[in-house]
Amino acid sequence: MLKRIGACTVIAIAATAAPALAANPAGVADTGSAAFGNDDIQVSIAPIAPCSVDGQTTADAGMRAAYGVKFTSGTSSCTRTVLDADTSTTETLATAEGTGFELSALVPAGGPRIRIDKWRVACTGTQVGTNVTWSYEGMSGLSALPDPVPKNYVREIRKVDETLLATATFNAVTYSSPNDGSIAMSMLRIRFEPGSGMTGEVLLGNTACSPTP
Repeated sequence: MLKRIGACTVIAIAATAAPALAANPAGVADTGSAAFGNDDIQVSIAPIAPCSVDGQTTADAGMRAAYGVKFTSGTSSCTRTVLDADTSTTETLATAEGTGFELSALVPAGGPRIRIDKWRVACTGTQVGTNVTWSYEGMSGLSALPDPVPKNYVREIRKVDETLLATATFNAVTYSSPNDGSIAMSMLRIRFEPGSGMTGEVLLGNTACSPTP
């Protein structure tokens, strides 16, 4: 049995560029979502507790659960802080945190039950650029991660006979192209492979932000 891993904190590589028209939002976050299934089962959980610095700035959600997946609770906060009113200099911060994630959809196919007790993501936008951070506590069902965790780090999830069931990508970072300094990140993206009998993905801890003007 895989042990329960205590805690991990990771800072993703920052993005810097001139704050022109950004490809990502000014600042958004949510605690997770799910969209997967097969011919018999369809699971769809919309982004949980979403916030935006240009819309609903705080959100709170109770349990969201469906076949094979559970998010116990989640909160988010997206703020814009004025640093200098005379020059209209601002800073944005988009955060989301959740508790009690469990993925059991791989168990019938011979895979592990994946649990994460707590997680948090944050994206900060300034005139200089952007930076994302994430952390988690109490993970089981997957072996220990490297320290530090590289961006877009992929862990394959296989059954005993080595059949690939899914991939788990930690620190899933996306930069805009061309690079305008904006950034998007999912703390964890689980993508189902054919061996699981399902298609689709589960996202845990999502955030994105752009440099401030």
